[in-house]
Amino acid sequence: MFAKLLLIFITVPLLEILILIKMGEAFGFWPTVLLVIVTGFVGAVIARLEGFRTWVNIQNELRAGHVPAEELIDALILLVAGLFLITPGLLTDLTGLFLLIPATRMFFKRWLRKKFDDLIRSSRGGGSDGVRIFIQD
Repeated sequence: MFAKLLLIFITVPLLEILILIKMGEAFGFWPTVLLVIVTGFVGAVIARLEGFRTWVNIQNELRAGHVPAEELIDALILLVAGLFLITPGLLTDLTGLFLLIPATRMFFKRWLRKKFDDLIRSSRGGGSDGVRIFIQD
């Protein structure tokens, strides 16, 4: 696991630098800086709106007496998206924006749900009697 994290922490910044250099060569310094600022700003606005919407959904589920499992996963993904957005660079900004859009967030949400289900199943001895929680589309 450490090796994977080390690889990510080395390759992502190198890719970001490479992308920014190539964009700077193609479009110029100020347009590249402006693009990074605009993607970060747009991402922050979307993150705020999606975060508020998710917060309202969590409150509604709690008021209805339900466990807001789906909404909490959304909140976790929005947190990760926010972390990507505050990391300087175009690749991380685009990844953060991708995670903020509800339609595209669903792909990651399904993957994460499968990982959670596998973790629960394995913690119960690997049997098929593990708890299964479904995603509501």
